Amino acid sequence: MKDKIIALLRSNARLAYADMATELGISENAAAAAVRELENEGVIRGYTAIVTDEAPGSETRVKALIEVKVTPNRDGGFDRVARRIAKFPEVTDLCLLSGSYDLQLTVEGNSLQQVANFVSNKLATIDGVISTSTAFQLKRYKESGMIMQSDEEYERLKICF
Repeated sequence: MKDKIIALLRSNARLAYADMATELGISENAAAAAVRELENEGVIRGYTAIVTDEAPGSETRVKALIEVKVTPNRDGGFDRVARRIAKFPEVTDLCLLSGSYDLQLTVEGNSLQQVANFVSNKLATIDGVISTSTAFQLKRYKESGMIMQSDEEYERLKICF
């Protein structure tokens, strides 16, 4: 049942316990207790809203995807460096990758310069970081399964000769 609750919350984190209970065929109290148990176990770490780039304050935030090549530590592999990087408040997401880079992180800042300073002054100076590659996010089309733009009618410009 826990996997079904997680699936429901992934599609709508604001789903009411009553609606969850109906969907799962259990009581509302049982649904609430199951969610609290998942939270207490640390399975559910938090809830977030997916907002458009037009939301108030969004225009001032800059996001960058940064790929990092790391020398793995003999005792902890990539974990030691990853844990250190994860502690920076600028880092919103961090994961281990397969491929040419080892880690991918998402960094947020108030300006391009602030993100660039993070990379050069904090990230690149960490022992074990070999190289980084930074790409700034220009526009989001889809996030967490949600399409970010409305389906407005697209009309191609007419060209006359």
